[in-house]
Amino acid sequence: MNRQGKKITIRELAEAAGTSAATASLVMNGSWKQHRINPDTAERIRVLAQQLGYQPNQRARALRLSRSSLSGLIIPHHRNRFFAGLAEHFEHESHRRGLIPIIGSTQRVPEIEDKVGASMIAQEVEFLVLAGIRNPSKINAMSRRAGVRCVNLDLPGKDTFSVVTDNMGGALELTRRLLAGLPLNAPVMFLGGRMREYATDLRIEGFHAALSETGRAKTSATVLCCGYDPQAARDALQRIIDAGNDLPAALLVNSITAFEGFATLWRDHPELFSGIRVACFDWDPFASCLPIETIMLRQDVEGLIGRCFDWFDAGQERAGELVLVPPRVVLDNYPPDRNK
Repeated sequence: MNRQGKKITIRELAEAAGTSAATASLVMNGSWKQHRINPDTAERIRVLAQQLGYQPNQRARALRLSRSSLSGLIIPHHRNRFFAGLAEHFEHESHRRGLIPIIGSTQRVPEIEDKVGASMIAQEVEFLVLAGIRNPSKINAMSRRAGVRCVNLDLPGKDTFSVVTDNMGGALELTRRLLAGLPLNAPVMFLGGRMREYATDLRIEGFHAALSETGRAKTSATVLCCGYDPQAARDALQRIIDAGNDLPAALLVNSITAFEGFATLWRDHPELFSGIRVACFDWDPFASCLPIETIMLRQDVEGLIGRCFDWFDAGQERAGELVLVPPRVVLDNYPPDRNK
């Protein structure tokens, strides 16, 4: 706006720049290169637009271009750093492209997932990312019918392009570190996640592969798929205690929310977990403050979101294609002499 608070029009911007309104409009909508407008002229218009406070009419622009300028992300919740990180970087990449991000959480309830997906499609989002949705086929189909570009993140589907973490490779590396120097007869456990869920199944596969590498049978370890809820993870461990059975010497926890359940039980009964080693397929920097041997893996949220937007920018379908993004270990506070 100008000093009097009046909104600057495209004609006034063009007059200030000494160009036509059409030239100013092409510069402000980013299509000046295709029309061979002089770069110096484009830069002069952009500088003046900033100085004068020119703001394009987004609604009118969207109608002209048949675009909504909206992008959508659906996640289960904002509780852990993985989904919160996905949301943050989704917003960043959306803003870089002039899109306005809309983010909805569903608490992993299928009916809410479908409802949120339908709502975003009705708002004509240009790009929709489904993160952590166990069965994305219904929303994939709705998106396809509406002409909305949709990508699956974290949990894949066969109907569109998918970007996921290398779950097996990450779990294999975590378990290798977890087992290093541990006696063969020491009890080992995998805790959290859901059976017959893509990510959990692959993480269990990586867990079992590391057991085999050290000469342990799959049956020598316990797998407790109790979901992702902190209380469910705590209750699963509590039942082992109540039954009089031994707690694990090495524990691989399948998410930071399940890790929270372990941490609350350890807080209340630290004497039961003396000498335990814990690895988590997720991370929180405050875990480094725990007085127990801990290793954590960070999923590459920047890389995951980046691959989604690369697909969007390229304009290719690639339905059914799966791209794996490696995670990395970010916390390992086991003592350096653990292998001795």
